[in-house]
Amino acid sequence: MKKNLKRLAALGLCVAMGATMLVGCGSKDGGKSKDGKVELTMAVWDSDQEPVMKKMAEAYTKEHPNVTVKTQLTTWTEYWTKLEASATSGSAADIITMNVMHVEEYAEAGILMDLTDAEKKSDLKINDNFPAPLVDGYTVDGKLYGIPKDFDTNAVFYNKEIFDKAGVEYPKDGWTFEEFKATAEKIKAANLPGVYACPVNRNSSQTTYDATIVANGGYILNEDNTETGWDDPATIGGIQPWLDFVTEGLSPTLEQMTNTDPDSMFQGGQVAMYLSGNYMIPSYNKTLEGKYGIVSRPTFNGKNTDIINGLAFSVSANTKNPEEATDFALWLGSEEAQKIQAEAGVVISARNDCQEIYPTTHPDLNLQVFLDNVENSTLLPHCKVSSELGQVEKTYLEKAWMGEITLEEACKSIKPEEDAILDKMNK
Repeated sequence: MKKNLKRLAALGLCVAMGATMLVGCGSKDGGKSKDGKVELTMAVWDSDQEPVMKKMAEAYTKEHPNVTVKTQLTTWTEYWTKLEASATSGSAADIITMNVMHVEEYAEAGILMDLTDAEKKSDLKINDNFPAPLVDGYTVDGKLYGIPKDFDTNAVFYNKEIFDKAGVEYPKDGWTFEEFKATAEKIKAANLPGVYACPVNRNSSQTTYDATIVANGGYILNEDNTETGWDDPATIGGIQPWLDFVTEGLSPTLEQMTNTDPDSMFQGGQVAMYLSGNYMIPSYNKTLEGKYGIVSRPTFNGKNTDIINGLAFSVSANTKNPEEATDFALWLGSEEAQKIQAEAGVVISARNDCQEIYPTTHPDLNLQVFLDNVENSTLLPHCKVSSELGQVEKTYLEKAWMGEITLEEACKSIKPEEDAILDKMNK
């Protein structure tokens, strides 16, 4: 994908100029049919969210009868490949569901429309009505490329049936990492067949060690994305307690988690606890409704640090209807739209005045912990070469997870390779 995005970046000026020409030179008729009707498409990858996104679109089109909106569902594994291909051919969806990990590279490639001026002219007041980390996450070089849609923080999900069988007390909010590990050890000591205490997948940094690195005073990326902090003892110290879960048999092995991902393990009753985001609740309810609980993630060094991530509504730079697409994207950030999303209970609406609706949608679950985490959260580490950095991290940390090298050896190997990638990016 990266190679093709570089090609797109070369074409970015043309795409941007095309979009500008559409706005300034007769764009009102660019994508309209002869009767003045406009059809917009909205790309989404989550089948659980598609119904509520359709409902939001219906509310908008009711107020704007000249506009129709169709959702375009693509699986997560194909979403970004399809987006790249459609952007290359000029047929990308008008509204693109975007995430923080991709926004910088797609903005640089000219795939996304700059929404800065449009937002300023609107009554959205994005800086007042949305969490600052989310606004910052979709602002690239001072330009806004997405209207925050939703967000996620993290908590510990636990299987009540496993705890009951093991004779272990359910965890409670406000617990420490030491208490968390002690609970895992009690689950292990119960020797329940085929059951592990808590999987710590190398791929789960957003829910596990990203936060404890921050709480420990370490860092993955510095503020201006010029250097990584992998060799910092504080960074290594924020990861090691999680790796201990694997080496001490509290977690399945990397091989086991590769064969069966931890989400499936949790839903299959194979693990007692699992750190995850609120976005998984619709899936968990399909198989474990009434059988699991949620408790706050454990504090680390006395800190409630968490990682916040979220999606946004972006507009394709080559949409044939820039005015209508931009208006729709801005409306999707309105109180009316965000309330519709919140009441569905699938995700937490990003808008501040709609967030409190979320806990009421599943009164049997402790959903308030996800909102309580916002003020203690930092944005998921990212930059426009995150995918390249991720491959380096994967190469060495997986060796540590398999016991082939120490964590310190892995981290000190990651540092120079990732810094070289950042140097190239910044040049």
